[in-house]
This record gives sequence, structure tokens and C-alpha cells, in this order.
Amino acid sequence: MAGLKIAVMLGCLRMEAFEGMKRIAEIGVPGVHIGVEGGGFAPEKLDRPARRKLAEDIRSLGLEISAVSAWGGNVDLCDSEGAEENVAWAKRILDLAVDLGTNVWQAHVGIMPRERSNPRWGTLLRNVNEISKYAENIGACLAMETGPEPPAIVRNLIESVGGKGLKVNYDPANLVLWPAILKKAGEAYDREKALEEFMPIEGVKILGKYIVHTHAKDAIVTPKGEPKEVPLGMGWIDWPKYVRYLQEEGYKGYFAIERETGLDPVGDIVKAVSFLRNL
Repeated sequence: MAGLKIAVMLGCLRMEAFEGMKRIAEIGVPGVHIGVEGGGFAPEKLDRPARRKLAEDIRSLGLEISAVSAWGGNVDLCDSEGAEENVAWAKRILDLAVDLGTNVWQAHVGIMPRERSNPRWGTLLRNVNEISKYAENIGACLAMETGPEPPAIVRNLIESVGGKGLKVNYDPANLVLWPAILKKAGEAYDREKALEEFMPIEGVKILGKYIVHTHAKDAIVTPKGEPKEVPLGMGWIDWPKYVRYLQEEGYKGYFAIERETGLDPVGDIVKAVSFLRNL
């Protein structure tokens, strides 16, 4: 398992962007996963010369963009309201990704309905289809992040759309966290049932050929049924098995470390790099 391509999600460092990039370079990993929703890296803030300059600055640090990130759960492509604006925004993000030298845009697209008969499914299919076609035409892809639905639902959507513009950002920790997030008030959390349905590791076998990026994040659900992100290697994800499954599916992309909580994100990220290197 030696030689994993490791990236760090820039925003998780909680530092000024360029200082964060320098810190990532000092840590000695090749990839940076950058957020482009709001802030200085948003599409409307960067014209073509500024995009070229940003890409050059990142390369000068010895880094490569593993993916751009936008739509962390604030856009619902299953909702017809605002769909035209959201699809147009998606195209601008994809253009930005290509201009910066990556072809992967990682995003949440809304909680997918389980049944095709649900009107929200048709709306999602329409919106994602248009985004996917645009992405394919410019040599990019929308990498939907796993989380609120089991892997089989995600695959169903991808294969309903077809083409090459719709892929997956696999986040195994999200598949631990979301069943606990979604349970109804007063409902007891059933670990065995949740893991069997959401398949945090085994889901790789379902989505394998569509995975173009993965988050290296870990999680547990407390005895009280509360979802909790934890440092890499301290949660429920069997990392040697997860990496092996990805490799068996032919995955050669980045493992982007994401650490959204904790008092010492930089320290946790440094430890996460060491953990991945020493699997």
C-alpha cells in the first residue's frame, strides 16, 4: 500500500489560503484540495489571468490540485426552485476547475430520493444530466460526495445519466455519519443495520469504477447515537481494507485528508499523513 497519493483539504487547516498551501508543501504531500465557494477562489473573483497565476503559484510550491470543492450541502439539485441558477453556477465552477488544471469538482448535490417515482428524482436527474453533459464536453466531471444515501442509490443516478461527466468522491466516514444524522427523533441508532445499508467500505465494490477522488476522514457513532468525526485511524473505517478495495478497483487518485473538527487541525492532519504512509 506504499505510495498513496495524499492531498490535504486546504480549508481544514484554518489558515490564510497561501499560508496553508505553504504548510501543506512543508508537510511533504503533493496535493491540495481547494474550496472555491465564496472567498478569494470563487469563480467570480478570478478572471482568466488570475486563474493562470493561481495555478502557477500552486505549482511553484510543488503542489497539484487534487480537486476543487464547492456546494458543501447548501444546494439541492432535487429541488426545482433555483435550478436554473444552480446549473449555471455549476458550469462556472467546472470552467474554473479546468482553468486551474484539475478536472474534478467535488460536491454534495442534495439528498437523493430512494424511489424513481418521487418527483424529486426526476428533477435531480434533469439537473445532473445537464451538468454532466457540460462537464464531459470540457473534459471535467462532477464528483458527487457519498453520504446521505447508500452507494447503490448513487450508482443508480450515475447510470441513469450515463456519459463520463458524473463521478464519485467517496467519503467512507460520511457513510458512518449520515445514518445517525438522518435517524428520526427518538429513534434508536442501530449500528449493524446502518453499516449494512450504507456500506462504508463495501460500497467501494458498488461504486468502484466511478470513484475519481476520495476523502481520508474517519468517524464513529457514540453509544448515545451521536455522529462524531474523529482523527484518522481512530474511527470505524478499516483503512487497510478500504485502500485495498480501492486498489482492486483500479483507483489511482488522491486520498484528500479532511479534518473538520478538533482543536488542533494541523496536528491531526500531520498525524493523518503519517497514518496513511504507514498503513
